[in-house]
Amino acid sequence: MKTVLAVLLLAGSGTVWGQSADFWFSAGESLVSTYLGADPNVCTTGAQCQSLGDNGKDLQLTDGFRFGFRFGFNWKSRFGHEIQYAYSRTHLKYNDAQPVTELGMAIHQGGYNFLAYGTREEARVRPFATGGVQFANYVPPGASATYGGGSTKLGFNYGAGVKVKLTGFWGVRLDLRQYVTPIPFGLALSSGWVHQTEASAGVGVMF
Repeated sequence: MKTVLAVLLLAGSGTVWGQSADFWFSAGESLVSTYLGADPNVCTTGAQCQSLGDNGKDLQLTDGFRFGFRFGFNWKSRFGHEIQYAYSRTHLKYNDAQPVTELGMAIHQGGYNFLAYGTREEARVRPFATGGVQFANYVPPGASATYGGGSTKLGFNYGAGVKVKLTGFWGVRLDLRQYVTPIPFGLALSSGWVHQTEASAGVGVMF
């Protein structure tokens, strides 16, 4: 039995030791200036809003900060997979209020990305291009994601970045990505997409 186990371990050792993974904490800017639609406190239907001369630019998301975690692993020498969670802090801006009012709100994101690297897995510097899918839960002021609050949308993202191995297990990374989701909340006169840009730097372990 011991001989059989030893043979199995040796047979699988090439696969085990040939794989690598990484875990990251990243933080940076969330750039998301998007109009959401008409203020529901003023009008609730498109016809009603248009009769009031509304242009659908009452409510707007503003830029903010974000932080998140990523776990990645190599599939082949120049390809990999990554899963992530991120929290973005933004504001819901009421352009029709006097004076203009901004209330803090959150965006929770989770998703999967495929990565294509410009160098092999043993390289110290690894630039990459990436694309993937994600969900985004937009939690308005006064609501909580814990209790099912917010509006969840599915979307996609794409971008590029670079991972740099420093010493031992430690590394740093830079990311620039664009996240695209349908506009949340279903407000009157809403149209188009939310375009959220991530510009972030991170630190992590590479093993």
